[in-house]
Amino acid sequence: MSITESMIDVPVEHARNIFGQYDLFIKKIERTLNVTIIVRDSAIKIVGDAGHVAKAKSVFLNLLELSKKGEMISEQNVDYALSLSFDDKESSIVTLNQDIICHTINGKPIKPKTLGQKAYVDQIRNKIIVFGIGPAGTGKTYLAMAMAITAFKNNEVNRIILTRPAIEAGEKLGFLPGDLQSKIDPYLRPLYDALYEIMGAEAYMRNMEKGLIEVAPLAYMRGRTLDNSFIVLDEAQNTTPAQMKMFLTRVGFGSKVIVTGDLSQKDLPSGQSSGLDVALKVLKNIDDIGISMLSNKDVVRHPLVQKIVKAYDDYEHRAERVSRIKKSKRS
Repeated sequence: MSITESMIDVPVEHARNIFGQYDLFIKKIERTLNVTIIVRDSAIKIVGDAGHVAKAKSVFLNLLELSKKGEMISEQNVDYALSLSFDDKESSIVTLNQDIICHTINGKPIKPKTLGQKAYVDQIRNKIIVFGIGPAGTGKTYLAMAMAITAFKNNEVNRIILTRPAIEAGEKLGFLPGDLQSKIDPYLRPLYDALYEIMGAEAYMRNMEKGLIEVAPLAYMRGRTLDNSFIVLDEAQNTTPAQMKMFLTRVGFGSKVIVTGDLSQKDLPSGQSSGLDVALKVLKNIDDIGISMLSNKDVVRHPLVQKIVKAYDDYEHRAERVSRIKKSKRS
């Protein structure tokens, strides 16, 4: 192993952003890539194996480029840059920053933060129906909402329709207080939250009163044909095959449909097939239908969420292997 060193000059106005509070990001890069990083004023010296030093330098330079473009560097940015470095794709993180979908009501840009999210957004742009499949925190619903609102504002569609199956996840709707709408609203709350953040509550209420934005349970879609609409079906893993077929056959001319779901979080009764599982098998070879599979690498919530998702994935894979071994022994 050949030891080498490399210097990087970091402009003082960007040093704190890419070093992290109390040099948190520097320490993480040191641990992950097994290098030693020495800070001298706003310059850094990286010491270690030549290959590891090259990766660390590339990670820092890409984080610096993000900082120069006005990005506030987060731990998630650093984690993702490091994970890309093992595939020699760390420079991709800079190109992601350029694809701004829209801005929130507070002016915050909404953009894909991982290569998986970028592929998902590109499919939404290019396909009529897109399935966004992945664990919690991968931005499936939020990015779909951002694309829907952007299409609506650009007059590409006449209305937005957002829907979810109102599955009783361990609790009975009948025991919740209030009328039918107040019983159903909690199931649709994530969709309302995204609308308020991106569009603003006033704009949402105004368009809802005009019938241009509709948030409703999936059962309300039966018997309708939806033309010139941007339709998002969220939590699709909780649909039955009949519900999924009913929904997908509502699509009319000039419409775009996004179906999001997490195959690991089904609330259906035991033994009930998921409409999402069936749809992915039946429709996988049809043109104009895109399937975007996101993974724990695309989680953009707190870094701990990514670790939780990975831990559950590993646990479930081990359980499946044990189950297969037991079945093979019995046979």
